[in-house]
Amino acid sequence: MTRSGYSAAKRRTIDTALRLFAEHGVSGTSLQMIADALGITKAAVYHQFRTKDEIVVAVVESELAGLTAAVSVGDQLADDERARRVTVEQVVALVVRRRQLVGMLQTDPVLVRSLAENEAFQRMIGGLIAAHIGDVGDSGVRVKVAMISAAVGGAVTHPLVADLDDEVLYTHLLEITHRLLEIPG
Repeated sequence: MTRSGYSAAKRRTIDTALRLFAEHGVSGTSLQMIADALGITKAAVYHQFRTKDEIVVAVVESELAGLTAAVSVGDQLADDERARRVTVEQVVALVVRRRQLVGMLQTDPVLVRSLAENEAFQRMIGGLIAAHIGDVGDSGVRVKVAMISAAVGGAVTHPLVADLDDEVLYTHLLEITHRLLEIPG
């Protein structure tokens, strides 16, 4: 098993599905397309995952593992202000690195629904907000987080920045995010 708990074959299927979902959307990607891209039969895909929904869940879990790892870096720090700064840096860096997939994760209706229904994701996001931004019960805090999330996610996928190097984009996004979250420079 790999570190994420999936065999190498399942990991290849997940990575391939993720790439195809980014290109065609979840609804526009068939199991046959995944099988063809892997060079295996559709039956072999069914041997790994019983349904396309299971693949969608595995893709979401895979992406959440990266986000959880990014957040955990800041969570390990004792100084609250430093932890907040590092967490924001880690999350923005992850979004920039994965910018090809961010648009899909934010806009594909199947993935949006899957994230909304994923209890682990909801707990992790709630904990992240509570630890680094404010009370999750406060509607103003939730709106602020939603705006920043949409802004960062929209910015990394926007055609105006498609030609920017990851480091340049990261630097600008981090500066703006720090201002929005009122994190001292």
